[in-house]
Amino acid sequence: MENLFRLADHEDFFSRLCIWVNGPVIVGAGPSGLATAACLREQGVPFVVLDREECIASLWQKRTYDRLKLHLPKQFCQLPKLPFPEDFPEYPTKKQFIEYLESYAKHFEINPRFNECVQSARYDETSGLWRVKTVSTSGSTRTELEYICRWLVVATGENAECVMPDIEGLNEFGGDVIHACSYKSGEKFRGKKVLVVGCGNSGMEVSLDLCNHNASPSMVVRSTVHVLPRETFGKSTFELAIFLLRWLPIWLVDKLLLIFAWILLGSIEKYGLKRPSMGPLELKNTRGKTPVLDIGALEKIRSGDIKVVPGIKRFSRGHVELVNGETHDIDSVVLATGYRSNVPYWLQEGEFFSKDGFPKAPFPNGWKGNAGLYAVGFTRRGLSGASCDAIRIAQDIGKVWKDDTKQQKKRTTACHRRCISQL
Repeated sequence: MENLFRLADHEDFFSRLCIWVNGPVIVGAGPSGLATAACLREQGVPFVVLDREECIASLWQKRTYDRLKLHLPKQFCQLPKLPFPEDFPEYPTKKQFIEYLESYAKHFEINPRFNECVQSARYDETSGLWRVKTVSTSGSTRTELEYICRWLVVATGENAECVMPDIEGLNEFGGDVIHACSYKSGEKFRGKKVLVVGCGNSGMEVSLDLCNHNASPSMVVRSTVHVLPRETFGKSTFELAIFLLRWLPIWLVDKLLLIFAWILLGSIEKYGLKRPSMGPLELKNTRGKTPVLDIGALEKIRSGDIKVVPGIKRFSRGHVELVNGETHDIDSVVLATGYRSNVPYWLQEGEFFSKDGFPKAPFPNGWKGNAGLYAVGFTRRGLSGASCDAIRIAQDIGKVWKDDTKQQKKRTTACHRRCISQL
């Protein structure tokens, strides 16, 4: 029995491997992590990319619906140093975007260490280094690792974990209840009454997809929402807004966008969609709430194919009771209730990141913290914001790396000369 205990202790000792990283550790192999790695590669800085899943961009590969396309034109979504292929359409599909990311990783020789879930990361004041503890899984084998590094790049992003709301009676409902991250297609809901909880871009697109598969969706709208046309007079609404912001203040651009939306979409309030008092761009900048870019859902709302209903009071067996007293029979529920950052669960740091998992400093200053800590993909400005962060981070680390490398070469040369003179 004693030998068995010793053997177990011996195996546990060797299962805890300590790995020195001669460069930064990047946590997350999504677009933000890949962009940072590519920019570091251009600077000649080595790195290690860790990801808890077994593939790059797991959010796109595993937790998005089949009909998804980029909401913005491709020139605003490409990563640094490598544009989209010219034959890709203006709004690439989910499959095309994944192909682009895979070719991006191959082009820059980015080989993440998959199936490594970060348990904790903390800065060691004594050594002046970051200690990143992970659990690596391969089949039935579980290995605990610890990475030691000078720089830590948090690239887990804004959408790391899905938000599951606590609604009275939902456990008693009895029908299918899924988060939008598990929704793939409306095919399995054909002929069913589906309640979609949430009216953001995901809620609108899921409701539209359900309509296209002959389901009967009802969309819960609990709060105000901005709905804008994806294109305004043949030009991307986002591109138009960026152009106008070069010359006009944000409040005036918001006014113009809402005028264009009224001309192209008409009044949306009579369909149960109330606009916020704050303009779409200002709301996005201050609260991170993205306006809905309409790709056809509004037409289905007008026709009655998508029903707009108020907030939920409670669920019961096969039914939902709304706050206005109405009760509806439903077969399934899709929770388009969004995502959140998971940084507070593993990063042991309280100065740079706030409790909601976002940098405390507003854009464009939320990319760099203290003691070699960086954040990429938390700007609430999509892939273009992540690309800007990635470039800044790589330049910042690259400058220190190159200075250190020069000093090491000088020391090596001086030592070599002394050896020759002694000989």
